[in-house]
Order: sequence, then C-alpha cells, then structure tokens
Amino acid sequence: MAQYNKMEILLTMKNSGVVPVFYHSDNEICKNVLKACYNGGLKIFEFTNRGDLAHEIFSELVKLVKEELPGMILGVGSVVDAATAAFYIQSGANFIVSPILNADTAKMCNRRGVAWCPGCGSATEIINAQELGADVVKLFPAKEVGGPSFIKNIKSPMPWSNIMPTGGVEPTYENLLQWFKAGAWCVGMGSKLFPGEDIKKGNYVAVKNKVEEVLRLVKKIKEDLE
Repeated sequence: MAQYNKMEILLTMKNSGVVPVFYHSDNEICKNVLKACYNGGLKIFEFTNRGDLAHEIFSELVKLVKEELPGMILGVGSVVDAATAAFYIQSGANFIVSPILNADTAKMCNRRGVAWCPGCGSATEIINAQELGADVVKLFPAKEVGGPSFIKNIKSPMPWSNIMPTGGVEPTYENLLQWFKAGAWCVGMGSKLFPGEDIKKGNYVAVKNKVEEVLRLVKKIKEDLE
C-alpha cells in the first residue's frame, strides 16, 4: 500500500527536480542503485516494469526501503494497464508512471488515491489526462515530440499544466536549463543518470556522485531562473 499521499509525492518531484528511472534484471544491482540514489540525495525513485518477474525485484526494493532507506518514495513506471497498476499499488508503489494515456489506469489510481503520471505527446492528450485526474503528465518521448519548446508552447495556452519530460534529458547544465526554463515541473532521467559502464563495473560511488552532481545543477538552475 502507498505510504505517501499525492501531494507529498508531487512536491518531492518538484523539489528534487529529478525522478530517476531504472530497471535491471539483477536484484542486487537494483538495490545498490537505489541506495546510491538515496545516498546521493534523491528521495524518489521510479522502478520500471520491463522484465520478467520485475514485480519480485520491486518487492525486494520495498523491503529495503522499509529497513534501511527512510523517506525514500518508490514508484513504478512502464505501466500500461489498470491490472498492473493495481498489482504494484498493492505491492507498495506510491506512484504510477505510464508511457501512454489509459483511462482505466487513471480510474484505478484515483480510486486508491495514488499519484498517476501518464505519458502524453500532444495538447489533446495532456488535457484529456488532466480531465482524468493527472496532476503531472509525463512528456514522452520528450526529445522526439518537440523538446523544451513543446513544453513552452503548451504552457502558453495551458499554464496550469505540470509536465515531466522523460527521454532525451541530458545531465548537463545547458540541457537541464532548457527544460526548466521552458517550465518543466521536473525531469525523468534514466540511462544518462546511470551510465552502463558504471553499472557493469559495480561502481556505485560513481552513481552516487552523478546523482549529487545533477541535483547541484538543478538547484543552481532554479536559483538562476528566480
């Protein structure tokens, strides 16, 4: 069951500025990456539902958080239907992220008071998601559907829209500045935050350092934009 309410989750997304997105078939690698994020200062984490028996790995992450990582908010991404959303919510997911807009998933999450971030790629999808109760929508794939200019242009006629771009976000000052200047609520970041070579070598200190670096960049960008 979810341990955090929607407002806590949405504000954590906004305040951190970054939602890490990660999956690996190795349970221990997932645990170490989660701990590296936590030690680097990130208290929110999206585990993606992409591989066989992914739910078993997620259950182990939930146990790890309860035992060792107080304050970490775990959610699940790559959820495309209501049944999967319900399963993960029952397993301890605090928020659900989808690559698509699905009304049944929205109803399931709303029924349980769980934050839901659907994938959208047009103004129509965004407004439909908002009508279904989405407080934050995932712009996906962000780079391919228009990049930072898409967010800027959407927020002109729809300034109330809270958008989390995922896909094509780079861990550099220049790239992050473009997204936040355009009005991003936060950014989702996967492989760019977790270089494959570091994961392969088990260099979790490097992962922690990368997380710290990105958080410093986001903090500076927000200060520069004030």
